[in-house]
Amino acid sequence: MIRFSEVLVTYEDGGPPVVGPVDLTVPEGELCLVVGGSGTGKSTLLGTVSGLVPHFTGGTLRGRVEVAGRDTRTHRPRDLADVVGTVGQDPLGHFVTDTVEDELAYGMESLGLPPATMRRRVEETLDLLGLAELRDRPLAALSGGQQQRVAIGSVLTPHPRVLVLDEPTSALDPAAAEEVLAVLHRLVHDLGTTVLMAEHRLERVVHHADRILLLPGPGQAPVLGEPAEVMARSAVHPPVVGLGRLVGWDPLPLSVRDARRRAAPLRERLATHASAPTPAPAPAPLAAVPLLAVRRLAVRRDRVEVLRGVSLTVTAGETVALMGRNGAGKSTLLRTLVGMHAPAGGSVELGGGEGAPVVPHRTGPGRLLRRVGLVPQDPRDVLFEETVRGECAAADADAGAAPGTCRALVTRLLPEVPDAAHPRDLSEGQRLALALAVILTAAPPVLLLDEPTRGLDYGAKARLAGVVRELSAAGHCAVLATHDVELAAEVAHRTVVLADGEVVADGPTAEVVTASPSFAPQVAKVLAPGPWLTVAQVGAALNGGAAPGAPAPGGVR
Repeated sequence: MIRFSEVLVTYEDGGPPVVGPVDLTVPEGELCLVVGGSGTGKSTLLGTVSGLVPHFTGGTLRGRVEVAGRDTRTHRPRDLADVVGTVGQDPLGHFVTDTVEDELAYGMESLGLPPATMRRRVEETLDLLGLAELRDRPLAALSGGQQQRVAIGSVLTPHPRVLVLDEPTSALDPAAAEEVLAVLHRLVHDLGTTVLMAEHRLERVVHHADRILLLPGPGQAPVLGEPAEVMARSAVHPPVVGLGRLVGWDPLPLSVRDARRRAAPLRERLATHASAPTPAPAPAPLAAVPLLAVRRLAVRRDRVEVLRGVSLTVTAGETVALMGRNGAGKSTLLRTLVGMHAPAGGSVELGGGEGAPVVPHRTGPGRLLRRVGLVPQDPRDVLFEETVRGECAAADADAGAAPGTCRALVTRLLPEVPDAAHPRDLSEGQRLALALAVILTAAPPVLLLDEPTRGLDYGAKARLAGVVRELSAAGHCAVLATHDVELAAEVAHRTVVLADGEVVADGPTAEVVTASPSFAPQVAKVLAPGPWLTVAQVGAALNGGAAPGAPAPGGVR
């Protein structure tokens, strides 16, 4: 169905190839998962299948990509629209209409399908993806995860023979991600649809893949093979594979079910010979100092009460994971904390600076920057310069930091990001790392991160976790709105769960996440009822040491 013949893609004359050489075939009815670190060319490879590369993105494509017998060099994206459905990393960039139902119908209208067929397929897709209640909603009013589901639905309704998906579950809560993956599994197995998918959250998708294409990085040949074989050598792998590597399981398990079947001896060993894991690093000695106080907060948007009765106090040294299904109000809460929404009721106060606490929506941007910083879901909202170098220089100037402070943070999070690159030319993960560095340069007492691991590989996530721990040790606090249960297990002291705008759980992370099948990390599911959350904790116990995760000395300034 998809044939790559000695494919090389370059974006600069004489520059190294971004992708290639790639020479392989993806047959009909197969789900092929593309794996690799941030910036290894996954999105570019997917773009060659839809024709976006090079017809839309520019650059030079050498070799040949054929989809259902059509050569993408001579067939532009519109010439492939009846056989290829594409969802990129940015759902907003995908939309062409204003409401959910119109967006689901648009692709079929473009292909001239009969109205009765269009109506039936729209209803089927609304049910499949849990969008029926949102059918008349404006797309701009949806949460990031809801927008992602609509984007996926809009390419399902024309019934393409090939689906090209770039980070399709990155903004979805665990339950919604499982629903989407179940739909893809049905399309592949029952209808023979071919799916080419790139995804960093491998714990969600690796067990669904028929084969995995590993892109190790520039100058290294791609590796195509069976999932267990590729995971045995891949630098990026989900926690369940990391656990299998740690204890020497062969073949490696790819799912929680497979791992649990083999984990009984490991559970017995941990229960008998190992002490309980060290909890997440304890708050700094300044824990009595509240940096953020939310009291019975209510927020309305377009006459809809998005938040009601939310109370939350975060003290110096704490890291809090904010979790809940798509549309629960997580992003609205974070935006309210930086003054983007005025409360309809209740109050918000920020401490940590000079003088009395401040009310965000009544405080000027310059003063607010010294109290709180938000990294939004879309990193482009905080990136305005023409180059990475320019962004870093502006961040240093705005924060009053020493020149090179922001660049050092970028290098730490993703070392390969070049100074001269335009932010729009970076991958989603690279843009996020840049936005994180821009906000962290000011080292605000309160750091707010909205889906901070979207587009980040496991190595970048580990580096981000290290930065958050250092901030915690230095007396800052962080609130992370995230669907990444593995990140919450690694760094959060507390986990707060929102549902329909209300707090339904607030407690130590180990207690909250293990009490929920949706929010429990993979290691917790494999080793239940034990208290283990991460591979690092298990490794430390087996080696007789303390579980890692204690804050590093010093802080990020």
